[in-house]
Amino acid sequence: MIAPELCQSVLQTALQGGGEFADIFIEEKKSTVISFEDGKIKNISTGTLKGVGLRLLYGKNYIYVYGNDFSQKGLIKLAETLARAVVYDKKGNLGHLTLSQNPQIISPKILPSSIELAKKIDIINRANQAARDYSPMITQVRVSYVDMEQKVFVANSEGKMAEDNRLRTRFIVNSVAKKGEIMESGASSPGKSMGFEFFERYTPEDIATEASRVAVVLLDADFAPTGKLPVVIDNGFGGVILHEAVGHALEATSVADNASVFTGKLGEKIANDCVTAIDDGTIPNEWGSYNMDDEGHCPQKNVLIENGILKSFMIDKLGSIKMDLPCTGNGRKQSYEFAPTSRMSNTFIAPGKYKLNDLIGSVDYGIYCKKMGGGSVNPPTTDFNFAVNEAYLIKQGKLDKPLKGAALIGKGSDIIQQIDMVADNLDFGTGMCGSKSGSVPANVGQPAIRVAGLVVGGRNQ
Repeated sequence: MIAPELCQSVLQTALQGGGEFADIFIEEKKSTVISFEDGKIKNISTGTLKGVGLRLLYGKNYIYVYGNDFSQKGLIKLAETLARAVVYDKKGNLGHLTLSQNPQIISPKILPSSIELAKKIDIINRANQAARDYSPMITQVRVSYVDMEQKVFVANSEGKMAEDNRLRTRFIVNSVAKKGEIMESGASSPGKSMGFEFFERYTPEDIATEASRVAVVLLDADFAPTGKLPVVIDNGFGGVILHEAVGHALEATSVADNASVFTGKLGEKIANDCVTAIDDGTIPNEWGSYNMDDEGHCPQKNVLIENGILKSFMIDKLGSIKMDLPCTGNGRKQSYEFAPTSRMSNTFIAPGKYKLNDLIGSVDYGIYCKKMGGGSVNPPTTDFNFAVNEAYLIKQGKLDKPLKGAALIGKGSDIIQQIDMVADNLDFGTGMCGSKSGSVPANVGQPAIRVAGLVVGGRNQ
Protein backbone atom coordinates (compact mmCIF):
# COMPACT_ATOMS: atom_id res chain seq x y z
CA MET A 1 0.00 0.00 0.00
CA ILE A 2 3.15 2.15 0.17
CA ALA A 3 6.48 1.60 -1.60
CA PRO A 4 9.08 -0.61 0.15
CA GLU A 5 11.65 2.19 -0.14
CA LEU A 6 9.40 4.56 1.78
CA CYS A 7 8.69 1.86 4.39
CA GLN A 8 12.43 1.39 4.85
CA SER A 9 12.94 5.11 5.34
CA VAL A 10 10.04 5.42 7.82
CA LEU A 11 11.27 2.49 9.90
CA GLN A 12 14.82 3.83 9.90
CA THR A 13 13.57 7.20 11.13
CA ALA A 14 11.48 5.58 13.88
CA LEU A 15 14.57 3.80 15.23
CA GLN A 16 16.75 6.93 15.36
CA GLY A 17 16.32 7.56 19.06
CA GLY A 18 16.82 3.91 19.98
CA GLY A 19 14.55 0.92 20.20
CA GLU A 20 14.84 -2.68 19.12
CA PHE A 21 11.84 -3.10 16.85
CA ALA A 22 9.57 -0.88 14.76
CA ASP A 23 6.58 -1.68 12.60
CA ILE A 24 4.07 0.00 10.29
CA PHE A 25 0.39 -0.90 10.05
CA ILE A 26 -1.78 0.51 7.25
CA GLU A 27 -5.44 -0.24 6.67
CA GLU A 28 -8.34 0.73 4.47
CA LYS A 29 -11.70 -0.54 5.63
CA LYS A 30 -15.06 -0.23 3.91
CA SER A 31 -18.26 -1.25 5.65
CA THR A 32 -22.01 -1.30 5.18
CA VAL A 33 -24.50 -1.51 8.05
CA ILE A 34 -28.25 -1.61 7.42
CA SER A 35 -30.68 -1.47 10.36
CA PHE A 36 -34.35 -2.47 10.10
CA GLU A 37 -36.99 -1.98 12.78
CA ASP A 38 -40.77 -1.53 13.02
CA GLY A 39 -41.29 -2.72 9.46
CA LYS A 40 -38.95 -0.25 7.80
CA ILE A 41 -35.30 0.57 7.18
CA LYS A 42 -34.12 2.73 10.08
CA ASN A 43 -30.57 3.46 8.97
CA ILE A 44 -28.11 2.75 6.16
CA SER A 45 -24.51 3.48 7.02
CA THR A 46 -21.59 3.14 4.63
CA GLY A 47 -18.12 4.39 5.32
CA THR A 48 -14.40 4.12 4.72
CA LEU A 49 -11.74 4.11 7.42
CA LYS A 50 -8.14 4.67 6.35
CA GLY A 51 -5.04 5.29 8.43
CA VAL A 52 -1.53 4.32 9.45
CA GLY A 53 0.00 3.39 12.80
CA LEU A 54 3.67 3.19 13.82
CA ARG A 55 4.98 1.30 16.82
CA LEU A 56 8.37 1.23 18.51
CA LEU A 57 9.34 -1.47 21.00
CA TYR A 58 12.14 -0.84 23.48
CA GLY A 59 12.89 -3.34 26.20
CA LYS A 60 9.48 -4.49 27.46
CA ASN A 61 7.77 -1.21 26.61
CA TYR A 62 6.33 0.40 23.50
CA ILE A 63 5.20 3.70 22.02
CA TYR A 64 2.42 3.87 19.41
CA VAL A 65 1.40 6.78 17.17
CA TYR A 66 -1.10 6.98 14.31
CA GLY A 67 -2.43 9.33 11.67
CA ASN A 68 -4.07 9.73 8.26
CA ASP A 69 -1.37 11.42 6.17
CA PHE A 70 0.06 8.91 3.68
CA SER A 71 2.43 11.33 1.95
CA GLN A 72 6.16 10.79 2.34
CA LYS A 73 6.40 13.96 4.40
CA GLY A 74 3.50 12.93 6.63
CA LEU A 75 4.83 9.42 7.28
CA ILE A 76 8.36 10.66 8.06
CA LYS A 77 6.91 13.26 10.42
CA LEU A 78 4.95 10.55 12.23
CA ALA A 79 8.11 8.44 12.52
CA GLU A 80 10.04 11.44 13.88
CA THR A 81 7.37 11.92 16.53
CA LEU A 82 7.87 8.30 17.55
CA ALA A 83 11.67 8.60 17.63
CA ARG A 84 11.58 11.74 19.79
CA ALA A 85 9.40 9.97 22.35
CA VAL A 86 12.06 7.37 23.16
CA VAL A 87 15.64 7.67 24.38
CA TYR A 88 17.01 4.13 24.60
CA ASP A 89 20.56 2.83 24.52
CA LYS A 90 19.84 -0.11 22.23
CA LYS A 91 19.03 0.24 18.54
CA GLY A 92 17.74 -2.60 16.40
CA ASN A 93 19.14 -3.39 12.99
CA LEU A 94 16.93 -2.70 10.00
CA GLY A 95 16.42 -5.74 7.80
CA HIS A 96 15.77 -5.72 4.07
CA LEU A 97 12.02 -5.76 3.44
CA THR A 98 10.73 -8.89 1.71
CA LEU A 99 7.07 -9.50 0.88
CA SER A 100 5.72 -12.60 2.62
CA GLN A 101 3.29 -14.90 0.83
CA ASN A 102 0.78 -15.92 3.45
CA PRO A 103 -1.61 -18.86 2.85
CA GLN A 104 -5.08 -17.76 1.78
CA ILE A 105 -7.39 -19.07 4.49
CA ILE A 106 -10.07 -16.54 3.56
CA SER A 107 -11.22 -16.86 -0.05
CA PRO A 108 -14.50 -14.98 -0.65
CA LYS A 109 -16.49 -15.60 -3.81
CA ILE A 110 -18.82 -12.59 -4.02
CA LEU A 111 -17.69 -9.16 -2.84
CA PRO A 112 -20.55 -7.44 -0.98
CA SER A 113 -19.50 -4.17 -2.65
CA SER A 114 -20.52 -5.74 -5.96
CA ILE A 115 -24.09 -6.33 -4.71
CA GLU A 116 -26.58 -3.54 -5.20
CA LEU A 117 -28.24 -2.08 -2.12
CA ALA A 118 -31.71 -3.21 -3.21
CA LYS A 119 -30.64 -6.87 -3.00
CA LYS A 120 -29.32 -6.42 0.54
CA ILE A 121 -32.59 -4.78 1.55
CA ASP A 122 -34.51 -7.68 -0.03
CA ILE A 123 -32.56 -10.08 2.20
CA ILE A 124 -33.67 -8.04 5.21
CA ASN A 125 -37.33 -7.99 4.09
CA ARG A 126 -37.28 -11.76 3.65
CA ALA A 127 -35.99 -12.18 7.20
CA ASN A 128 -38.64 -9.85 8.60
CA GLN A 129 -41.42 -11.76 6.85
CA ALA A 130 -40.10 -15.17 7.95
CA ALA A 131 -39.75 -14.02 11.56
CA ARG A 132 -43.37 -12.80 11.63
CA ASP A 133 -44.69 -15.84 9.77
CA TYR A 134 -43.32 -18.14 12.46
CA SER A 135 -46.08 -17.21 14.92
CA PRO A 136 -48.83 -14.62 15.35
CA MET A 137 -47.29 -13.94 18.76
CA ILE A 138 -44.28 -12.24 17.12
CA THR A 139 -44.91 -8.51 17.55
CA GLN A 140 -41.55 -6.89 16.79
CA VAL A 141 -38.63 -7.75 14.52
CA ARG A 142 -35.26 -6.03 14.29
CA VAL A 143 -32.76 -6.95 11.59
CA SER A 144 -29.15 -5.85 11.05
CA TYR A 145 -27.05 -6.53 7.97
CA VAL A 146 -23.28 -5.98 8.23
CA ASP A 147 -20.47 -6.41 5.72
CA MET A 148 -16.85 -5.30 5.98
CA GLU A 149 -13.96 -5.30 3.50
CA GLN A 150 -10.53 -4.50 4.92
CA LYS A 151 -7.12 -4.17 3.24
CA VAL A 152 -4.15 -4.41 5.60
CA PHE A 153 -0.43 -3.81 5.05
CA VAL A 154 2.30 -4.52 7.63
CA ALA A 155 6.07 -3.94 7.49
CA ASN A 156 8.63 -4.16 10.28
CA SER A 157 12.30 -3.55 11.01
CA GLU A 158 13.06 -7.28 10.96
CA GLY A 159 12.38 -7.27 7.22
CA LYS A 160 8.84 -8.64 7.17
CA MET A 161 6.37 -7.11 4.75
CA ALA A 162 2.92 -8.60 4.27
CA GLU A 163 -0.57 -7.68 3.14
CA ASP A 164 -4.03 -9.11 3.55
CA ASN A 165 -7.54 -8.66 2.19
CA ARG A 166 -10.23 -9.47 4.74
CA LEU A 167 -13.94 -9.84 4.29
CA ARG A 168 -16.69 -10.52 6.81
CA THR A 169 -20.47 -10.72 6.61
CA ARG A 170 -22.92 -10.96 9.49
CA PHE A 171 -26.71 -11.03 9.76
CA ILE A 172 -28.59 -10.44 13.02
CA VAL A 173 -32.29 -10.97 13.72
CA ASN A 174 -34.02 -10.13 17.01
CA SER A 175 -37.65 -11.19 17.47
CA VAL A 176 -40.04 -10.19 20.26
CA ALA A 177 -43.02 -12.39 21.14
CA LYS A 178 -45.99 -11.36 23.29
CA LYS A 179 -48.61 -13.43 25.12
CA GLY A 180 -50.91 -11.44 27.34
CA GLU A 181 -48.67 -9.22 29.44
CA ILE A 182 -45.61 -11.41 28.92
CA MET A 183 -42.98 -10.34 26.38
CA GLU A 184 -39.84 -12.31 25.52
CA SER A 185 -37.12 -11.94 22.91
CA GLY A 186 -34.95 -14.27 20.87
CA ALA A 187 -31.95 -13.66 18.64
CA SER A 188 -29.88 -15.34 15.94
CA SER A 189 -26.69 -13.73 14.63
CA PRO A 190 -24.32 -15.86 12.53
CA GLY A 191 -21.27 -14.36 10.84
CA LYS A 192 -18.47 -15.68 8.62
CA SER A 193 -15.32 -14.52 6.87
CA MET A 194 -17.19 -14.75 3.60
CA GLY A 195 -18.71 -12.51 0.97
CA PHE A 196 -22.33 -12.38 -0.09
CA GLU A 197 -22.22 -16.16 -0.63
CA PHE A 198 -22.80 -16.21 3.14
CA PHE A 199 -26.52 -16.26 2.30
CA GLU A 200 -26.10 -19.51 0.37
CA ARG A 201 -25.08 -21.16 3.65
CA TYR A 202 -27.41 -19.22 5.97
CA THR A 203 -30.70 -18.16 4.45
CA PRO A 204 -32.38 -15.10 5.99
CA GLU A 205 -35.47 -17.28 6.56
CA ASP A 206 -33.53 -19.81 8.66
CA ILE A 207 -31.86 -17.10 10.75
CA ALA A 208 -35.16 -15.30 11.35
CA THR A 209 -37.08 -18.48 12.18
CA GLU A 210 -34.53 -19.41 14.84
CA ALA A 211 -34.82 -15.99 16.49
CA SER A 212 -38.61 -16.25 16.60
CA ARG A 213 -38.52 -19.85 17.86
CA VAL A 214 -36.54 -18.81 20.94
CA ALA A 215 -38.85 -15.87 21.67
CA VAL A 216 -41.98 -18.05 21.48
CA VAL A 217 -40.47 -20.84 23.63
CA LEU A 218 -39.68 -18.37 26.41
CA LEU A 219 -43.30 -17.20 26.65
CA ASP A 220 -44.18 -20.44 28.46
CA ALA A 221 -40.94 -20.70 30.44
CA ASP A 222 -40.78 -20.88 34.23
CA PHE A 223 -38.12 -19.15 36.28
CA ALA A 224 -35.05 -21.32 36.71
CA PRO A 225 -34.25 -23.04 40.00
CA THR A 226 -31.23 -21.71 41.86
CA GLY A 227 -28.34 -23.34 43.65
CA LYS A 228 -25.45 -25.58 42.71
CA LEU A 229 -26.63 -28.03 40.05
CA PRO A 230 -25.30 -30.23 37.26
CA VAL A 231 -25.43 -28.17 34.07
CA VAL A 232 -25.33 -29.23 30.42
CA ILE A 233 -24.24 -26.39 28.13
CA ASP A 234 -24.92 -26.97 24.44
CA ASN A 235 -22.58 -26.31 21.53
CA GLY A 236 -21.82 -23.12 19.62
CA PHE A 237 -22.11 -19.92 21.64
CA GLY A 238 -21.90 -21.97 24.81
CA GLY A 239 -18.16 -21.57 24.25
CA VAL A 240 -18.46 -17.96 25.42
CA ILE A 241 -17.66 -19.20 28.93
CA LEU A 242 -14.35 -20.71 27.78
CA HIS A 243 -13.60 -17.53 25.81
CA GLU A 244 -14.32 -15.06 28.58
CA ALA A 245 -13.53 -16.95 31.75
CA VAL A 246 -10.49 -18.90 30.53
CA GLY A 247 -9.38 -17.60 27.13
CA HIS A 248 -8.52 -14.06 28.23
CA ALA A 249 -6.48 -15.48 31.08
CA LEU A 250 -4.42 -17.43 28.51
CA GLU A 251 -3.52 -14.34 26.45
CA ALA A 252 -0.02 -12.91 26.85
CA THR A 253 -1.68 -9.58 27.62
CA SER A 254 -2.44 -10.90 31.11
CA VAL A 255 -0.02 -13.84 31.46
CA ALA A 256 3.14 -11.81 30.74
CA ASP A 257 2.22 -9.21 33.36
CA ASN A 258 1.44 -11.79 36.08
CA ALA A 259 -2.22 -10.80 35.91
CA SER A 260 -3.53 -14.29 35.16
CA VAL A 261 -4.32 -17.26 37.38
CA PHE A 262 -2.46 -19.36 34.80
CA THR A 263 0.85 -17.46 34.94
CA GLY A 264 3.69 -19.90 35.65
CA LYS A 265 1.50 -22.98 35.19
CA LEU A 266 2.72 -24.12 31.76
CA GLY A 267 2.88 -27.92 31.76
CA GLU A 268 0.63 -28.24 34.81
CA LYS A 269 -2.78 -29.88 35.00
CA ILE A 270 -5.43 -27.13 35.11
CA ALA A 271 -8.52 -28.89 33.70
CA ASN A 272 -10.31 -32.22 33.63
CA ASP A 273 -8.70 -34.90 31.45
CA CYS A 274 -11.57 -34.65 28.95
CA VAL A 275 -10.85 -30.97 28.20
CA THR A 276 -8.75 -29.97 25.20
CA ALA A 277 -8.97 -26.27 24.33
CA ILE A 278 -7.73 -24.79 21.05
CA ASP A 279 -7.33 -21.37 19.47
CA ASP A 280 -7.20 -21.74 15.69
CA GLY A 281 -7.13 -18.82 13.26
CA THR A 282 -6.60 -21.15 10.29
CA ILE A 283 -10.15 -22.54 9.94
CA PRO A 284 -11.28 -21.56 6.41
CA ASN A 285 -13.81 -18.72 6.29
CA GLU A 286 -14.64 -18.77 10.00
CA TRP A 287 -15.56 -15.45 11.64
CA GLY A 288 -12.37 -15.30 13.71
CA SER A 289 -9.99 -16.49 10.97
CA TYR A 290 -7.48 -14.39 9.02
CA ASN A 291 -4.69 -14.85 6.48
CA MET A 292 -2.29 -12.99 8.77
CA ASP A 293 -2.57 -11.25 12.11
CA ASP A 294 -2.09 -7.50 12.55
CA GLU A 295 1.63 -7.98 13.06
CA GLY A 296 2.06 -9.88 9.79
CA HIS A 297 2.37 -13.35 11.32
CA CYS A 298 0.53 -16.37 9.93
CA PRO A 299 -2.22 -17.70 12.21
CA GLN A 300 -1.84 -21.18 13.58
CA LYS A 301 -3.67 -23.96 15.36
CA ASN A 302 -2.60 -23.40 18.94
CA VAL A 303 -3.45 -26.14 21.45
CA LEU A 304 -3.86 -24.27 24.72
CA ILE A 305 -4.97 -27.14 26.95
CA GLU A 306 -4.48 -30.80 26.01
CA ASN A 307 -6.21 -33.48 28.06
CA GLY A 308 -6.29 -31.07 30.99
CA ILE A 309 -2.62 -29.99 30.73
CA LEU A 310 -1.75 -26.34 30.03
CA LYS A 311 0.31 -26.50 26.84
CA SER A 312 0.61 -22.95 25.50
CA PHE A 313 -0.57 -19.35 25.50
CA MET A 314 -1.68 -16.88 22.83
CA ILE A 315 1.29 -14.59 22.21
CA ASP A 316 1.86 -11.36 20.28
CA LYS A 317 5.20 -9.65 19.57
CA LEU A 318 5.44 -7.72 22.84
CA GLY A 319 4.25 -10.75 24.79
CA SER A 320 6.91 -12.81 23.04
CA ILE A 321 9.60 -10.43 24.29
CA LYS A 322 8.23 -10.40 27.83
CA MET A 323 7.75 -14.18 28.03
CA ASP A 324 10.69 -15.29 25.87
CA LEU A 325 8.33 -17.48 23.84
CA PRO A 326 7.57 -17.40 20.08
CA CYS A 327 4.66 -15.46 18.60
CA THR A 328 1.58 -17.56 17.87
CA GLY A 329 -0.13 -15.37 15.25
CA ASN A 330 -2.53 -13.74 17.74
CA GLY A 331 -1.43 -10.09 17.49
CA ARG A 332 -4.72 -8.33 16.70
CA LYS A 333 -6.43 -4.95 16.96
CA GLN A 334 -9.59 -3.13 15.98
CA SER A 335 -8.01 -0.59 13.65
CA TYR A 336 -4.93 1.53 12.96
CA GLU A 337 -5.85 3.61 16.02
CA PHE A 338 -4.82 0.77 18.36
CA ALA A 339 -1.54 -0.98 19.08
CA PRO A 340 -1.87 -4.77 18.67
CA THR A 341 -1.90 -7.17 21.58
CA SER A 342 -2.57 -10.89 22.06
CA ARG A 343 -6.17 -11.76 21.17
CA MET A 344 -8.21 -14.89 20.52
CA SER A 345 -9.35 -15.94 17.02
CA ASN A 346 -11.54 -19.08 16.95
CA THR A 347 -11.32 -20.47 20.49
CA PHE A 348 -13.07 -23.70 21.35
CA ILE A 349 -13.19 -26.95 23.29
CA ALA A 350 -12.36 -29.93 21.06
CA PRO A 351 -15.03 -32.62 20.46
CA GLY A 352 -15.33 -35.53 22.86
CA LYS A 353 -16.78 -39.03 22.58
CA TYR A 354 -20.37 -38.58 23.81
CA LYS A 355 -23.66 -37.59 22.22
CA LEU A 356 -25.71 -34.67 23.53
CA ASN A 357 -28.39 -37.13 24.70
CA ASP A 358 -25.75 -38.99 26.75
CA LEU A 359 -25.02 -35.81 28.68
CA ILE A 360 -28.69 -34.99 29.29
CA GLY A 361 -29.46 -38.61 30.15
CA SER A 362 -26.74 -38.64 32.82
CA VAL A 363 -28.37 -35.83 34.85
CA ASP A 364 -31.08 -36.67 37.38
CA TYR A 365 -31.95 -33.03 38.17
CA GLY A 366 -30.24 -30.07 36.59
CA ILE A 367 -30.26 -27.47 33.84
CA TYR A 368 -29.77 -27.75 30.07
CA CYS A 369 -28.51 -24.45 28.63
CA LYS A 370 -29.30 -24.47 24.94
CA LYS A 371 -28.32 -20.87 24.21
CA MET A 372 -25.97 -18.69 26.23
CA GLY A 373 -26.07 -14.92 26.43
CA GLY A 374 -23.63 -12.24 27.50
CA GLY A 375 -22.05 -11.73 30.87
CA SER A 376 -19.19 -10.28 32.86
CA VAL A 377 -15.77 -11.64 33.84
CA ASN A 378 -12.91 -10.52 36.06
CA PRO A 379 -9.91 -11.72 33.98
CA PRO A 380 -7.30 -11.83 36.80
CA THR A 381 -9.51 -14.10 38.94
CA THR A 382 -11.68 -15.65 36.14
CA ASP A 383 -14.84 -14.99 38.21
CA PHE A 384 -17.80 -14.91 35.81
CA ASN A 385 -21.54 -14.34 35.64
CA PHE A 386 -23.31 -15.32 32.39
CA ALA A 387 -26.94 -15.05 31.37
CA VAL A 388 -28.67 -18.02 29.74
CA ASN A 389 -30.96 -17.09 26.85
CA GLU A 390 -32.70 -20.45 26.48
CA ALA A 391 -32.71 -23.25 29.04
CA TYR A 392 -34.67 -26.33 30.07
CA LEU A 393 -35.05 -28.25 33.30
CA ILE A 394 -33.62 -31.78 33.26
CA LYS A 395 -35.55 -34.37 35.27
CA GLN A 396 -34.46 -38.02 35.46
CA GLY A 397 -32.38 -37.72 32.30
CA LYS A 398 -35.06 -36.06 30.17
CA LEU A 399 -35.82 -32.50 29.14
CA ASP A 400 -38.73 -30.96 31.02
CA LYS A 401 -40.17 -27.44 30.95
CA PRO A 402 -38.40 -24.43 29.43
CA LEU A 403 -36.74 -22.01 31.85
CA LYS A 404 -35.87 -18.32 31.87
CA GLY A 405 -33.95 -15.92 34.07
CA ALA A 406 -31.03 -18.30 34.69
CA ALA A 407 -27.48 -17.10 35.21
CA LEU A 408 -24.35 -19.21 35.56
CA ILE A 409 -21.94 -18.05 38.26
CA GLY A 410 -18.46 -19.33 39.00
CA LYS A 411 -14.74 -19.21 38.25
CA GLY A 412 -13.30 -20.15 34.87
CA SER A 413 -10.34 -21.87 36.52
CA ASP A 414 -12.84 -24.04 38.44
CA ILE A 415 -15.32 -24.78 35.65
CA ILE A 416 -12.69 -26.35 33.39
CA GLN A 417 -11.96 -28.79 36.21
CA GLN A 418 -15.67 -29.51 36.71
CA ILE A 419 -16.31 -30.38 33.02
CA ASP A 420 -16.60 -34.17 33.13
CA MET A 421 -18.33 -35.07 29.84
CA VAL A 422 -17.77 -33.62 26.35
CA ALA A 423 -20.00 -34.39 23.36
CA ASP A 424 -19.05 -34.68 19.68
CA ASN A 425 -21.23 -31.89 18.22
CA LEU A 426 -18.71 -29.04 17.87
CA ASP A 427 -20.13 -25.79 16.54
CA PHE A 428 -19.22 -22.10 16.66
CA GLY A 429 -20.88 -18.88 17.74
CA THR A 430 -20.14 -15.40 16.41
CA GLY A 431 -19.04 -12.51 18.59
CA MET A 432 -17.07 -9.31 18.95
CA CYS A 433 -14.40 -9.36 21.64
CA GLY A 434 -13.27 -6.24 23.47
CA SER A 435 -9.88 -5.80 25.11
CA LYS A 436 -6.89 -3.43 25.20
CA SER A 437 -6.63 -3.31 21.41
CA GLY A 438 -10.31 -2.59 20.80
CA SER A 439 -13.09 -4.81 19.48
CA VAL A 440 -12.18 -7.66 17.11
CA PRO A 441 -14.20 -10.46 15.46
CA ALA A 442 -13.84 -13.67 17.47
CA ASN A 443 -15.50 -17.06 17.29
CA VAL A 444 -16.39 -19.00 20.41
CA GLY A 445 -17.15 -22.68 20.21
CA GLN A 446 -17.56 -26.03 21.85
CA PRO A 447 -19.45 -29.27 21.63
CA ALA A 448 -22.01 -29.79 24.39
CA ILE A 449 -20.37 -30.16 27.80
CA ARG A 450 -21.54 -31.36 31.22
CA VAL A 451 -20.38 -29.44 34.27
CA ALA A 452 -20.69 -31.60 37.39
CA GLY A 453 -21.64 -28.69 39.63
CA LEU A 454 -22.19 -25.04 38.78
CA VAL A 455 -24.01 -22.30 40.67
CA VAL A 456 -27.25 -21.30 38.92
CA GLY A 457 -28.52 -17.92 39.98
CA GLY A 458 -31.56 -15.89 38.98
CA ARG A 459 -35.10 -15.25 40.07
CA ASN A 460 -36.91 -18.17 41.68
CA GLN A 461 -40.71 -17.85 41.88
